Parts: sequence; structure tokens; C-alpha cells
Amino acid sequence: MSDASAKQLSDAPPADGFLADLGERVRTARARRGMTRKILARESAVSERYLAQLENGQGNISIVLLRQVARAMGVEVADLVREGPERPAELTFILERLRQLDADELAAAHKLISTTFGTATARPGKIALLGLRGAGKSTLGQLLAKRFSLKFVELASLIEHDAGMSANEIFSLSGQIGYRRHERRALATILDSDEQIVLSTGGGLVAETANYELLLASSFTVWLQASPEEHMNRVVAQGDNRPMADNDEAMEDLRRILEGRDAMYRKADAIIDTSGREIDDCLEELAQVCKSAHTGLFEDVD
Repeated sequence: MSDASAKQLSDAPPADGFLADLGERVRTARARRGMTRKILARESAVSERYLAQLENGQGNISIVLLRQVARAMGVEVADLVREGPERPAELTFILERLRQLDADELAAAHKLISTTFGTATARPGKIALLGLRGAGKSTLGQLLAKRFSLKFVELASLIEHDAGMSANEIFSLSGQIGYRRHERRALATILDSDEQIVLSTGGGLVAETANYELLLASSFTVWLQASPEEHMNRVVAQGDNRPMADNDEAMEDLRRILEGRDAMYRKADAIIDTSGREIDDCLEELAQVCKSAHTGLFEDVD
């Protein structure tokens, strides 16, 4: 086992504590619904003895059996296995109401909540570029910054400065959680400043809801979209063959990543498809999009 893997395991909560919490949640959910253990055993097709072990924090139940138990009680598996304290009743009611909304209503609800309770404040002159590697964030970002006489900032560099080490070292020592923690601090610092910037973000930032929410609330965001083939070709053209190294399914993996993040990327204020287009053409559209969103703020510099 690597040192990084050992550290991540040591940072994880003890298994017995997790099983105890799981058992308590099952017992609470059962009691809330007025179900005896005998009834739950019958409805879930899981033996009373096994349920007793589970509720006492001694049953390392399989996910399939846990799903049967959850369905029998009319609760979600995720609500049983999540970590942390019990949700407040108000949050439970809110989540249930949100589940009943359609896509447009959810978008409206999200906007209302962000406007009413959001802690971030949009600051003029903050442009954030989103997208995977090869989308053109660095190239177009630097050109856009020069055109508007703004500062160009790579979020990855800020994260490394905050951590005092390279990104690879952060992942090796602290894993994904550690990297996102540094990302949050770097984002908060740059977005809270009055400096006008063009910010190039990492491709995975949208997968961290809290960090992405902060970015959306504090800047004008643009997703630089491209096809999987275009992403791969651009990265390889830059001399980086790592995406293809020892991975025969690299292209399929890339497609899955794009599909999995598509809905989140589409939350950006604007979308520009850079596939099969010249840099100058993409830059012109990007500049016009930014100028239209902030009339009079972004002016071309001769």
C-alpha cells in the first residue's frame, strides 16, 4: 500500500463508528414508521436476526440487502449511509418539495435561494472559463485578458501556491479531498478581491458543488465546449501523451467524463463551442459575449 493510500485510510472514520451510525438510522427510520423488526424483516426479506445485528452496529450489510431494507421503510439508501448528523426536519421538507419540481422550476428555485441566501457577491470584472483540458481556456483566456487589459490567472497555480507544493504532490499526500480544500481557499481569495481578472479553472471544479456554486455566484462564467475528439487531439498536439498511455479506453473515458459533467457545465452564464474553429473566431465570440453581459465594463485595448 502506498503512503498516500495509507494516509487516506487513516483519515477515514472508523468502520465500527460508521456501522453504529448506520444501525441507529435504520432503527430510527423503522421506529418513525411504526414498524416492528418482525414487520421489517417480512417486508424486506431480510431476517430478524440480521436486522438486529445491523441495528446494533454489528452487521456489515451488502448494498443489495440494504436497498431492500430501505425500500421496505420507504426511505432512500443514501439517507441511511450518509455521514454526518441527522438532517433538520426543515431541510427534509425542502428536499422533498424540490423533488416534485420540474427542471425549469428547479432552476428558478436555485436562483431564488442563491439570491436570497447566497454568501458570495458577484464582483464586476471577474470572468471564469470552464471546460476540460484542451478546451482552449489558457490560450483564449490569455488573449481575452490582453484584449480587455485584465490579469490572466490560472487557478491551478493559485492552488499550488496555497498548498506550497505541486498539484501531483497535493493529490499524493491528501487525495481529491485535500485538493478541493485548497481549491476552495484559492477561489475564495481571488474572487473576494477587487482585481479584474480572467480566470482559467480546472476541468473537475464543476464536480465539487460548493466550489462551483461559489464561482457561479461571484463571476461571469463561460463554458468553452469541445467534442471529445477535439479535446484529445489538442492535448496530444501539445506534446502530452499521458491521456493515451496504458489506456486503451481513453477516448471512451473522456466521453463519459463529458457526459457526466454536461449538466453542470451548462449552468455557466454562456457556452461557446470551440470545435473545428479558428482561435481568432472563438476569441471574437468570447469577447462579444463578455461585453454584452457587462456593457461598458470590458472595452478593447488598442
